Order: sequence, then structure tokens, then C-alpha cells
Amino acid sequence: MTNTTWLPDLTQFPGPKYLALVRALRDAIRAGSLSPDSQLPTVRELAWQLQITPGTVSRAYQLATQEGLLAATVGRGTFVASATPRFGPTQSFYVERDPAHLAGRIDMRSPKMPDVGQAAAFEASFAGGAAEMMRDWLDYPSTYTEGRLREALVHWFDGRILGDVTADDIALCYGGQNAVNLIFQCCLRGDRPMVLIEDLAYAGFRHAARLSRAEVQALEGDAEGLRPDMLEAACRRHSPQILCLTPEAQNPTTTRMTESRRREIADIARAYEVQILEDDCYAIAKSDIPSFRALTPERTWHVGSFSKSISAALRLGYIVCPSGMGRAGRLTAQHSFIGLARPVSDLCLALLTNGMAADLRAKVQDGFSERVEAVVNVLGGYDLAWQAGLPFVWLRLPSGWRASTFARMAEAEGVLLRSADEFALVHGRAPNAVRMAIPGTHSSTQIEQACRRLARLLDSPPAELSI
Repeated sequence: MTNTTWLPDLTQFPGPKYLALVRALRDAIRAGSLSPDSQLPTVRELAWQLQITPGTVSRAYQLATQEGLLAATVGRGTFVASATPRFGPTQSFYVERDPAHLAGRIDMRSPKMPDVGQAAAFEASFAGGAAEMMRDWLDYPSTYTEGRLREALVHWFDGRILGDVTADDIALCYGGQNAVNLIFQCCLRGDRPMVLIEDLAYAGFRHAARLSRAEVQALEGDAEGLRPDMLEAACRRHSPQILCLTPEAQNPTTTRMTESRRREIADIARAYEVQILEDDCYAIAKSDIPSFRALTPERTWHVGSFSKSISAALRLGYIVCPSGMGRAGRLTAQHSFIGLARPVSDLCLALLTNGMAADLRAKVQDGFSERVEAVVNVLGGYDLAWQAGLPFVWLRLPSGWRASTFARMAEAEGVLLRSADEFALVHGRAPNAVRMAIPGTHSSTQIEQACRRLARLLDSPPAELSI
């Protein structure tokens, strides 16, 4: 059934036209004006009727499709989704590493932790306190049983400037992504709350926002980080509730936000009552720049994880909550999953108290630094951004290359990369660049060999390649 008579009034919805069209679609579907399985006008037809660009309609259709409101069928058109919805996420952002698929290839899509003796440290930590640990493994975990771990984590932050932090400020969770979801549950209110992110950002922010029925707006940055003028304009237009930032080691660009820029952004967030989610999962152990948690402690949720610094299998995440909000964070965690499994929390406590956690973190960072150096040795003459100890680098491609084309041809050379557009919103700004994650399972020599293959590609853009 075609419904070409539907013509929304976008003037009643403030903000960008594509978001206004998404809201109009949502309201029409809820009100029954657009019934399940009815066909929508084509992109060009609706654009002509509304006097907007086809790109605006296409962007709105794609967002509504991702949200589950619409269903697009190649060759047939775009339809209102069936009355029987598909529950849950429909897209994964985790990279599965199929050994058969990776045979003979170097996977630089997501970081892989180097083996620096984690298994032996875990075994020793378990063995050293096994009797005491297991004696109390019959009851549910609780805020009380996690207390010692939260106290130990306070000292874990010694190399960072977080301001006054106590164990009461900390909430524990299962990794950084779980932390993002918990913070959204704590902060987001209303029917379609607005979340702000950087224009190139960790995809987990978008997925968490979608689970929370939130809309996402991406903001442009520069060499110092997120642009304050873009933030203030977005605050005036959208009344956002959360701003997601990665100031120490921006993923994917590796940018480290300057202190002056952080202070400007903190002032704007305070003026417009915006909460800040500060993602610190990838950051190295020490920093001499005040964090957002130090600059604006009343509104910053500082997120970290053992998964990026010790072992990806060790799913310990933590949130340094805003001042006075620690109990709210812990209650949200409790309502979500009761508490950390005792084997996880007890092992992490043992690693912190016996000093092995700090030792492993230092060795992991050294391992990544050695491999990053191997990348820089080969590709340093290109437009490469990196930080010592970070598990990824950012490569801006020379003239003649498109990021998607380069990623595809790199795969043919046995190297798997992430194109910049994987970090951007639909139709968002995506430069011709790729992120190269460091595979700690490969030696520096193997990584150098892979980079030499990439260098040959960089020097021969498609127009110069033989056909």
C-alpha cells in the first residue's frame, strides 16, 4: 500500500530538517497516520514536495530505518515497519576474529592485547588468596562486598588529575561499554533525549544512545579537540543532556585535548547544565592535564576499564561519578546486574593489592609503544598521528585515495583496517583516513612488514594502479 499523500509540516519541529523529518515520521506512525507496511514516497518525490534536498530525506530515512521505524527493500522502496517489531539491536559494533577468516592476515581493526604474562599473574593472584576468596562465593555480590575494590581503585588513579575522589564516588561495572549504558540510564530523561558526540567517535556511544531511545548529534573538532563554538550552538539548538568526550586519547584520531580547550568546554557544559561522559579507557597511565572530572566534578562521569590496559577478557569497568552521585551510579548498576561476579571482583582486588595490576599495565603500554614505533618507522613520512602507549594510530591518506577504497585494497594485501566512516554518523563528516589498531599478538617485525605493504599502496593511488 503506497501512501504518497503523507506530507508532514516540518516547521513544528525545531532543529535540522533531517531530524525534524524523523520526528514527523515517528509521530505519524504512533498516531496511526502511517500504518504498518504502507509505502513511503521516494526520496526525490518527498524532497520535491517538502522543498528540501534529497540528501536530507535520505538521511532521515536511514536514521528511521536504523531505529526500526522503517524497512527498506532494494527494488521495492521504503515502507513503515511491520506492526510486529524486531526487538533489540540489529547491528554489531564488535569485531569478531574468526581464525579461519584471518589466516595469513594481520587484523588492525581493533586492538589486540600483547601477552605480557597476564595468565601467570591471574593464576598467582587466585592461588595466593583462593581460600579467602572462595569462602564467600555463595551469596549475591553487593555494594558492601565491592567496597574494598573501590577503595583500591582510588590509588589506581594516582597518575591522573581527577580532583577529590573517594571510594564512595565509584561505581563498578562490566567494562567501558557497560559503563556508557549505565551513565545513559542515570542521566537521560524524556521521550527523545539528545546526546552530543564528537564527529568522529567510538561507535559504542551511538549504540548506547540507540538503546536509550536517544538522538545523537555529532560536533566538529579541530587540532585541539572539540570546538567550543560548535558545542555552544548545539546546546542552544538541541538542549542536550549528555556530552560524550575522549579528551586524553581521542578514538580514532589520537588527539589529546589541550587544557585551555577543556576549560572552555567545561564552562559551556556548566552554563547549559549538560552532563559530561569522559571516556578514559584508552588513556595512558599518567597525565599532567586536569581531567573534566577535576574541572567540573559536579557533572562529569569519568569512565575507565581494565579491558584496555590489562586484559580484554577481564571485564572490569569503573565510573568515577559526579560529586554526590556515587550511590546513584551503584544503584543503577545494582538494578541492572546485581553486582560484579565475585571471581571477577576478587581477582581484580588481588591484582591491585599485590601490585601486579600496575606492573601489567606498564608492560602492556610498553608492548604497544614498541609496536607503534614499528608503524612509525615505516609510515612516519605520511600524515600519521599517534601517541606512545596507545593501541592505535590515525593515518590521513594522500591525495588520490578514498578511505573505503584504501581499506578494501589493504585487505587484498592481507591487512585489515577501519575506515574513518565507521566512526562517523550516517552521512556525517568522514575524512579520507583510516585507523590502524595495534595487534599485540604480532611482533614488531610482522607489523613493519604489513606497513611496508601499506606504504606501497599509499604511493600508488588507484589512478596510477595497473588495471
